[in-house]
Amino acid sequence: MVATAQRPGEIAATADQRAYFHNVPWAYYEILLALRGESAVPRLSYLNGTLEIMTPSHGHEGAKKSLARLVEAYADALDIRLNGFGSWTLKSAPKERGAEPDECYIRGDAKGHETPDFAIEVAWTSGGIDKLEIYRGLGVREVWFWEEGKIDVFELTGGAYERIPRSDVLPEIDLALIARLMEEHEDQYDAVRALRSALARTSKRPRKRKTTSRRTR
Repeated sequence: MVATAQRPGEIAATADQRAYFHNVPWAYYEILLALRGESAVPRLSYLNGTLEIMTPSHGHEGAKKSLARLVEAYADALDIRLNGFGSWTLKSAPKERGAEPDECYIRGDAKGHETPDFAIEVAWTSGGIDKLEIYRGLGVREVWFWEEGKIDVFELTGGAYERIPRSDVLPEIDLALIARLMEEHEDQYDAVRALRSALARTSKRPRKRKTTSRRTR
C-alpha cells in the first residue's frame, strides 16, 4: 500500500514520499537495509511488522541540514564536545524496531555508545509511522522534532517520552533561537552567521556584579 500525506495547501512536489507495508517479517527489513547499502535514501523505519519507506523532499533535507548546522555551530561556540552520526541506522530485532533519524548526536566521548543521546526528526509532511514509539523501544534518551518553525523536545523518562521545555542533553543551547533563525534565514550560511553574531553579542554583555551587604560594627 502506498500512502503520501501532505500538509493543507501543499503540492505533491514538495512533500515527502512514503510507502507503508504491513505484516512485514523482520528478516525482510534486514534484507532491504542490506540491498540499499550505504545510500542515505530511501530511509527505512520498522515498528512491529509495519515498514515505512520514505524518500525525503528537497525542503525536508534542507530543514534538517539547517538545524544540524546551527546545533553544531552553537556547540562549537560554547566549546561543547558533540559527535554527530547523521542517519545512523538504529535497530533492535528483539524489540522489532528500526529507525534512521534525520540527524543524531552523542555528547562527549562517543566510544561504547549503542544509541545516540538525542535524535532529530523533521516533521515536514504530516502522517508517518510513530517515531517516538520506535525510539522508546530503542532507548534513545531525547528526540527533537522540528515542525512548522518550532522545536519540541521529548525526554525518555520511566519508559515513556515526556515533552520538556529544553534539552537535558544540551541545556546550554537556546532552541527557540535556533528555530527563529531557521525561519528568518532560508540560506544556511546566513543562518549560521546570524547565530554567531547573536552569541557574540551575548558574550559581550557586561555581567551584573553581585552586591554584598555591609554590616555595621
